[in-house]
Amino acid sequence: MKVAIVHDFLFKMGGAERVVKELADMYPKAPIYTLIYDEKKCGDVFPKERVISSPLKHYPQFLRKRPQYLLSKMPEAIESFDFSGFDLVISSSGAFSHGIITPPGTKHLCYCHSPMRYAWDYTHEYLEEKKFPFWKELIIRQLIHKVRQWDRAAADRPDKYLANSKHVAQRIKKYYQQESTVLYPPVDVERFYPYEASDDYFLIVSTITPYKKIDLAVSAFNKMGKRLVIIGDGKHRKFLESIAGPTIEVLGRKTDAEVKRYMQECKAYIFPSEEDFGITPVEAMAAGKPVIAYKKGGVTETVIDGITGVFFKEQSVRGLESAVAQFYEIESEFDASIIRKRAEEFSREKFLKDLKKEIDDFIAA
Repeated sequence: MKVAIVHDFLFKMGGAERVVKELADMYPKAPIYTLIYDEKKCGDVFPKERVISSPLKHYPQFLRKRPQYLLSKMPEAIESFDFSGFDLVISSSGAFSHGIITPPGTKHLCYCHSPMRYAWDYTHEYLEEKKFPFWKELIIRQLIHKVRQWDRAAADRPDKYLANSKHVAQRIKKYYQQESTVLYPPVDVERFYPYEASDDYFLIVSTITPYKKIDLAVSAFNKMGKRLVIIGDGKHRKFLESIAGPTIEVLGRKTDAEVKRYMQECKAYIFPSEEDFGITPVEAMAAGKPVIAYKKGGVTETVIDGITGVFFKEQSVRGLESAVAQFYEIESEFDASIIRKRAEEFSREKFLKDLKKEIDDFIAA
């Protein structure tokens, strides 16, 4: 059986790219198609000999590093790939990959991380964050409208959808009018283990963007006077540093080994944003740590309130303060071994087993 793999972009190593790596390992002879490829950042995992880039590779590097400027070109670019001769194409899509065009005899299975948020439910927040001049916002709105129309038409192209959470499955149903099967992404739970002692700090590990709502956590911990450690980098970092009080540490990027140490030694993990799945809360649980999270999105499917963490319903400083206070009330009741056991339900091994079954059933159908 001849297989191809498609992913939106290969210019960073994140949660979606972990799924692609598992697919690539499962099908070592399968070529990997992508819109934009950065060998420096992904070449160790996805060697250039195996990657087929779209015509966007011919654009100047400064544009390829700013893919938002190539948004209007991406539908045509993803449709340019030729899958003649392939029996199965597996797309990993959070934006455009589900829109590939396959021949009648080729089966297309899509693992959907999320319908593209900025084209659907996050459009207004996206434009507000960017603070474009009025004339530029008008152009961007028109462009997003066209991409949204293309996206809805392209949503009918896969033969089957796998969703990375129930939350995403609901969004696939709402925006694409398609049914899907939930298959949670792989989390490297074996990388962590419960640590007997804990330091007196709370932890966030994240890309620092407005969408992550880390400023909410900073404001809350400033007010409470409690120690918060933030690991990660991004365009919003300078702003966070400007509002951080004496109990807040913004450390920037850290090595995997350092992240592991901070995760295993923290008091609890803070997760203030709405995510489609949320890998870092599961990693924290693998280290036996409770999670204090905003009760929306994929985290509601991984964290068990009162058992492996605490939720707050209101995405506000007051809501997070209340959840931290609740955490202290029941802190002694948390059992690291029970928390760890919950994380193991989202392991790489389970993902591979379930993925193989889904693919086998799909091919046999």
